[in-house]
Amino acid sequence: MKKFELMVLPYKEDGLEPVISRETIRYHHGKHLMAYVSNLNALLEGNPLGDLPLTEMVKQGKGGIANNAGQILNHEMYFEQFTTPREDNRPTGRIAEAINRDFGSFEVFKEEFQKMGATLFGSGWVWLSADKNGSLLITQEANATNPVQKELTPLLTFDVWEHAYYLDYQNRRPDHLSAMWRIIDWTVVERRLP
Repeated sequence: MKKFELMVLPYKEDGLEPVISRETIRYHHGKHLMAYVSNLNALLEGNPLGDLPLTEMVKQGKGGIANNAGQILNHEMYFEQFTTPREDNRPTGRIAEAINRDFGSFEVFKEEFQKMGATLFGSGWVWLSADKNGSLLITQEANATNPVQKELTPLLTFDVWEHAYYLDYQNRRPDHLSAMWRIIDWTVVERRLP
């Protein structure tokens, strides 16, 4: 059985300020994600799923294994996709072409994505994914679910669990979602395209 470890962030804890504060990163990455890693390692002791890749654990696991593996996968994709804040941060290349093709424009896509994130009841994630034909779609995923469970390829996600934004934005989830575009590393998102 392999042991999972807490991912190393590709930026400093304060590298996403003012969009996401150092304090939020410390709690979200250092405590929340670390708890999922510890929990999954304990659950996999003696379990045959322990030899599977993380994505397969998410697809095949049940109960605590599915929840903790799902949260690790979700959070690793989430934290990996960020970079230093930039004004007018927009996608280019293949990902921009795919967004324009399937949503009409980046502005229309952003509006729909933010709306889906703001209207997800309770805790979860909003995702941009590609289907088996390469078409892009936006989904709401509750709790620890991930688009791979629907045979989709996840590309971009915003975490709408309160721990992701409450220290910085309190109950203003739409403000948080609107600010997130400044820190997306579109080269990471494009690399995920099938």
